Amino acid sequence: MTRPLPQDPIIRQLVLQAKRAQLSRRHLLQGAGIGATAMALAACAPSGSSAPKPADDISDSDKTLTWSNWPAYIDEDDDGNYPTLMRFTEQTGIEVEYKVDIDDNNTYYGTIKDQLALGQATGADTFCLTEWMVARLIRFGYVQDLDAANIPNKANLAPALLNPDFDPGRTKSLPWQNGFAGIAWDTEAVPGGLESVDDLWKPELKGKVTVLSEMRDTMGLLLLGQGVDISGSEWGMDEYSAAIEVLEENVTSGQILGIKGNEYLEDFASGNAVAGIVWSGDITAANLEAGFEKFKFALPSAGGTLWGDTFVVPMGSPRKKNAETLMNYYYEPEVAAEVAAWVNYITPVVGAQEVAAELYPEIAEDQLIFPNEETLSNAHIFRSLSSEDDQAFNAEFQRVKLGA
Repeated sequence: MTRPLPQDPIIRQLVLQAKRAQLSRRHLLQGAGIGATAMALAACAPSGSSAPKPADDISDSDKTLTWSNWPAYIDEDDDGNYPTLMRFTEQTGIEVEYKVDIDDNNTYYGTIKDQLALGQATGADTFCLTEWMVARLIRFGYVQDLDAANIPNKANLAPALLNPDFDPGRTKSLPWQNGFAGIAWDTEAVPGGLESVDDLWKPELKGKVTVLSEMRDTMGLLLLGQGVDISGSEWGMDEYSAAIEVLEENVTSGQILGIKGNEYLEDFASGNAVAGIVWSGDITAANLEAGFEKFKFALPSAGGTLWGDTFVVPMGSPRKKNAETLMNYYYEPEVAAEVAAWVNYITPVVGAQEVAAELYPEIAEDQLIFPNEETLSNAHIFRSLSSEDDQAFNAEFQRVKLGA
């Protein structure tokens, strides 16, 4: 089914704004490999240090807030303003500095790790890192407990997201957006489509396949393809090594063109790549830009991954209540629907789809933005890793990546 550009003027403007954004939320630093030292910094808490204490909260007297986030991850107008944030300030009196300074989980962590360990201000009162990194921060004792009384709209959180293993009951974190990693193909170049990750290794696709530089997404799909339940705990290095062998074989043979962040879209646009492991929101945006469903996204028959980017408040922030007020605002279904229409990822807010059905009907049934239970049943969350597994898995992945 083709998907024409929306005719509703509000949605059309959102689409055009998205087209102008040159970086997506999932963009990673190009050409910057993460070495063993960086991996160690990301995976290990400083030795000999005690957990920091939360800063005294001055929110009642200081109506300001700094929020760090990924590129193109909030609604934006032609003047570079953020309409939902502007309304938040009008409603609450809290002035927000919105910083687009997260390009990669490990890289961002590397810039603030010393302050986190000491309980000092990091330059952001809240930020939205991916949940595997949030799990580390919680394990190290680097983030504050959230006061549920300041976030009554937490009741709108999708029940399936309420009890992750790293934060049961969401006492220290709250989801911002979610998305899928799956497979996609150029419908003109691959008219027969793809069903599984193994289909990427067909001879006719040699040299025209890309996979993601986010380890948990690429390796998650390869592991699922080998029958591993990536959400469960009954697997380890043996299973991971078998999946790495598949990746390395296809890199070495030239089947895989590259292991990339969202710059893979440049390869899709040029025709250098016609299939790959991709992020769902990128494909939605690419089709909107093309004006029709040029690229098809699917969760593989063995399943895809489901990831989430999540609000936390670092121990050194003295404006926790202001951050909680912000979270509460973005959990209003009307606000969540507006953001979802712009970023093309999955909102965690119950009620947003009903709002979208009325205001943004072009996206209300999009399974990549508002997935139903059947779609979600085929998506899996990569299990939390110990520091040892995290370092070992990443080291192997980076070894293959640097040889690509």
